[in-house]
Amino acid sequence: PRSVPLVSLQVGSYRDISHESLSLFRLLEPQIEILVLGTGDRVERLHPAMLKHMRESGIAVEVQDTPNACATFNFLTSEKRVAAAGLIPP
Repeated sequence: PRSVPLVSLQVGSYRDISHESLSLFRLLEPQIEILVLGTGDRVERLHPAMLKHMRESGIAVEVQDTPNACATFNFLTSEKRVAAAGLIPP
């Protein structure tokens, strides 16, 4: 099975998530299909242009609170999907 390395978003809160911080996910090999973002204790809205840019790069983005993002990531990888997670601690 293919694996994606553990990388760090280098953000302190969901407000720090930017085009630049997400750009590293577009560089991963193998290319990921889906990025699961955990935004802490609550689901937080991210700027729609950022999400659109990721979709246009061929990467679906799922934004959830961090505990659910962890569960979603584990499910996706158990299904052999090429996924990555960006998780902000709750």
